[in-house]
Amino acid sequence: MSGVSQFNLLRSQRFLPLFVTQFLGAFNDNLLKNAVVVLINFHGMKMLGLAPELMIQLTAALFILPFFLFSASSGQICEKYDKAAVARFVKQLEIAIMLVAAAGFWLHNGPILMSTIFLMGIHSTLFGPLKYSVLPQYLQPGELVGGNGLIEMGTFVSIILGQVCGTLLISMDESHLALIGMLLLCATAGYLASRHMLPAPSSIAGMKIDWNFGRQTWQIIRHAQQNRVVWLSMLGISWFWFLGAIYLSKLPTYASDVLGGNAGVYTLLMTLFSLGVGLGSMFCEKLSGRKVELGLVPFGSIGLCLFGIDLYFAAPPHAGGQLVWQDLLQRPEYWRLIADFTLIGLFGGFYIVPLYALIQTRSEPEFRSRAIAANNILNALFMVAS
Repeated sequence: MSGVSQFNLLRSQRFLPLFVTQFLGAFNDNLLKNAVVVLINFHGMKMLGLAPELMIQLTAALFILPFFLFSASSGQICEKYDKAAVARFVKQLEIAIMLVAAAGFWLHNGPILMSTIFLMGIHSTLFGPLKYSVLPQYLQPGELVGGNGLIEMGTFVSIILGQVCGTLLISMDESHLALIGMLLLCATAGYLASRHMLPAPSSIAGMKIDWNFGRQTWQIIRHAQQNRVVWLSMLGISWFWFLGAIYLSKLPTYASDVLGGNAGVYTLLMTLFSLGVGLGSMFCEKLSGRKVELGLVPFGSIGLCLFGIDLYFAAPPHAGGQLVWQDLLQRPEYWRLIADFTLIGLFGGFYIVPLYALIQTRSEPEFRSRAIAANNILNALFMVAS
């Protein structure tokens, strides 16, 4: 195992169909969300007379809300049924959601588009426990850190591409046909990829699903608390998303109001952050020696804090006029800002990957999907609080 690269997993049917399925799903998530955010912040889309900043925060809230409402049920579904079959159902749901989104973009209708943000939150709520809990079924223990690193890298690369494509395609034509076509194409391709996922049968197929989400949410969180290592890992991951939600929700107005930039500046900053997380996630396997190395967690948290603090001092004074993304790359006064965003992401990758791997390895196999669901509930709670 010591001479095998984590990238060899991308040639294996144990991993590649899952990777492609989650990559395309995350891409569509971010393509849709960023297109809506750009419409609000840079193209003047209105709804209920709300200010653009409030609408952007509402977009984030609508995406997070399903994690509160449906994570407990999602964890039970992924525990009870074959995870590959659940993935195919979720991808069929995504195609239907993108048809609704197509109507919203075609009609330039804010309420329809906001509803699709909520529906894609449901999609992600269903798929989140699946993609992490299925990894220990598909991979050997020595492959888990590398597999998690690739999943995280793929997620954040898809964020980059989704952000860039969302910004470009929403401005390409007033009818948004190119954007609509891309959303539907990716949803369909994701479904086709899910059809190649290997069976991942349940170990407790006879489990009865409790649809009372309040009771079940309380039960799975109480159960997770009984395993101290798993519980502390969940709190650590939730802190990461607490911090990340602040960056992601404020970045559009930071780009436009603080830096005086256009949509391209916002997209570049998101790209730097996401690229950093992807690189940090990919390097985790090398730095950890193919095992779950918790020493990376405090190392990552120190970097997150130091470069986050430096970001406060890195922004040069607003000089007036509109800043374009090329200015950030060409003008030396912005290079420190570029380095901070990239390094915040890099150390975030070091921080997050070992914690996900720890939950997977230390949770009981028959509770693993529900443990991931409990983690998603905590993440959502911390994100709303932030």
